[in-house]
Amino acid sequence: MRAQRGDFADRLAVLRGIAADVAARHAADVDARSRFPSETLAALREARLLAAPVPAALGGDGCTVRQLAEICSSLAKACGSSAMVLAMHYVQVACIVRHGLGEPYWRAFLEELIERQLLIASLTSETGTFGEMRASLCALQREAEGFVLEKDATTGSYCQQADAILVTARREPHVPETDQVLVCVRRADCRLEPTGEWDAMGMRGTCSPGFRLHARGSRAQILPEPFADIAVQTLVPYSHILWSSLWWGIAAAALGRAGQFVRDLAKRHPGSLPGNAVPLAQASAQLQTLQHHWLGVAAEFDGLEAPGAPGRGALNTIGWALKLNHLKVASSEAAPRIVHHALQIAGILGYKNDSPYSVARHYRDVLSAPLMVSNGRILAKNASMLLVYQET
Repeated sequence: MRAQRGDFADRLAVLRGIAADVAARHAADVDARSRFPSETLAALREARLLAAPVPAALGGDGCTVRQLAEICSSLAKACGSSAMVLAMHYVQVACIVRHGLGEPYWRAFLEELIERQLLIASLTSETGTFGEMRASLCALQREAEGFVLEKDATTGSYCQQADAILVTARREPHVPETDQVLVCVRRADCRLEPTGEWDAMGMRGTCSPGFRLHARGSRAQILPEPFADIAVQTLVPYSHILWSSLWWGIAAAALGRAGQFVRDLAKRHPGSLPGNAVPLAQASAQLQTLQHHWLGVAAEFDGLEAPGAPGRGALNTIGWALKLNHLKVASSEAAPRIVHHALQIAGILGYKNDSPYSVARHYRDVLSAPLMVSNGRILAKNASMLLVYQET
């Protein structure tokens, strides 16, 4: 059962209120102090928006991926870091919903998530794997009915602020690096040792230093499906779609400031077209193209499980892998270009931090886009797939 459109419109209106009244008000301080956007998360919890991906039958909103993307893009216009935290959380919740709902432990976990509005983080990176998410050096050490896990992660966004963390690891110590599982670690059952500080160019509020994780738990906390299937069918598509939507949101906010600059300039010189009005129109067309890209892929993804549709298995095909990779690469390259155009349009007033037309934070935040799962790595995989793939 999914949320009705009218219901979602109301929820989106609540989110936009939080974005305008809370996230936007604290965004500069979150960025300046490289701190977690606690005020925004508190407001999201109060509005019970952290359970948006959970089926309505369990008490969630049952949002589609397109609806989640609309939420993330709207929040990104106010604060890129807040939107990235929410998007990453939604990805983790979707992994549980789509791959664990048949197990009693995971149904109970989702009910607790709804009731307490739990925040879920992830640890998929690892020292020694060189950015390859589909390989793990660490492994679950089984003991009695539980497990012990130690992992040295290169980055861990908002792990210290989360209530639980989904962690990738090898199923057993003696299996190949690619034989992975996804396991839920409760914050109360783990110890996180920071291995550095998060003093980054942008996305500073995501609080993403490296960590050494020491954890234990029960075997019920291991999602029953292999991580390879979870990654292909949920983690990658949700990540690429939601990230693309929020990068668009950041670019839209930056171009909005540049547009206001041009309109204010036109008011001071009535009857003449400002010289930077044409570049504004060009950048606006690029922004629209980017929006249509993520909206289109999201709608197509949501349609996979409609009656008569190919179903989730279609996500295992080369065609869908390329479609999602193309979205990620195209969006992560287009968004910084659009923000750069916004900077050129607003000029020095866009460059200054204390200007109402400033796009400095937007620029720094959106520059992370090509680095989040390296575009170079993705393009190399695309090149390999295109050697054997022929679109029909």
